[in-house]
Amino acid sequence: MKQILECVPNFSEGRDSDKIEKIVNPFRGKHGVKLLDYQRDEDHNRLVVTIAGEPDAVKKAVIEAVGAALECIDMRTHEGQHPRMGAADVIPLIPLKNITMAETAAISRLLGKEIAELYHLPVFLYEKSASAGHRENLAAIRKGQFESMSEKMKQPEWKPDFGPDDIHPTAGVTAVGARMPLIAYNVNLGTDKLKIAEDIAEKVRHISGGLRYCKAIAIQLKDKGMVQVSMNMTDFTRTSLYRVFELIRIEAKRYGVSVKGSEIVGVVPMQALTDTAAYYLGLENFSADQVLEVRLME
Repeated sequence: MKQILECVPNFSEGRDSDKIEKIVNPFRGKHGVKLLDYQRDEDHNRLVVTIAGEPDAVKKAVIEAVGAALECIDMRTHEGQHPRMGAADVIPLIPLKNITMAETAAISRLLGKEIAELYHLPVFLYEKSASAGHRENLAAIRKGQFESMSEKMKQPEWKPDFGPDDIHPTAGVTAVGARMPLIAYNVNLGTDKLKIAEDIAEKVRHISGGLRYCKAIAIQLKDKGMVQVSMNMTDFTRTSLYRVFELIRIEAKRYGVSVKGSEIVGVVPMQALTDTAAYYLGLENFSADQVLEVRLME
């Protein structure tokens, strides 16, 4: 039985179409790998790619794409609303079919080692691949971002798992790890006041007393004249999208602010959407088996 992995590499380029195409091209036309989706965001200045395939093929395609990113991106001039520490900022692997989390973590370690050796790039392991407890949370590794990472890495506890002990001069550092499926979910607010989004993000994220399995930051969307609560939902089966959406709407009312819309970055498990539809429509005993397209794929 074929083992299938999902990989969702995030690159620090969301504005230059030519650079984006160069980074995405290694995922096209490769045996054993399927390019599922790629999305750019100019405010975040970030590219999120979603691929799936056999482990060796996925690994080779990712290594090639990292090389393209290193050629295209100079972190010394990079600006964007999303926290970042490197050109190939984070590379998560997710087990999909006939593969365990332990096997996925082992593959991520091999991938991180190869990237470090080939490109002389510092690599941190995170989530299920982490070499120490304080490295499991990506936010802890990324704290300080590209600008402060060189000084941070002088501390013994922040020595990279692979590669040189100092940042790559133009590409920074990279994090590689294995994790469960994650939903990148953003909610836009009808105000340009960043402080309001910051207050709401603090209310909803788990680390400051909010919802479990929710990480949240505030983002300024200057071109749209709005602010955004940008989230990673790390386990949608336990903290649903509709729950965090409703909590944000409740908190926004305190400031007289409305929710203008929301977005999903990359791909999303069908269950996350059917759970949300069932909640808002008040459906009883509904399951994904009742979705026509699901039955057609059986």
